[in-house]
Amino acid sequence: IRIKDNGTGMPESVKEKIFQPFFTTKPTGSGTGLGLSLAYDIITKGHSGTLKVESKEGVGSEFVIFLPILN
Repeated sequence: IRIKDNGTGMPESVKEKIFQPFFTTKPTGSGTGLGLSLAYDIITKGHSGTLKVESKEGVGSEFVIFLPILN
């Protein structure tokens, strides 16, 4: 599954932290910083998949989700 945007992209410093619990780029008091962290845990731990982000500043970002077929 690929989800792509046409936004401004992310600097490398943000990409390194994007899946950490409580990390947010929003102002203090806005948002919890748990959304991507929970999604990451569900995909990787709950479904043995992978979640990656590919981003280039000035171009946009793409999240790539891989869910394996389990027997």
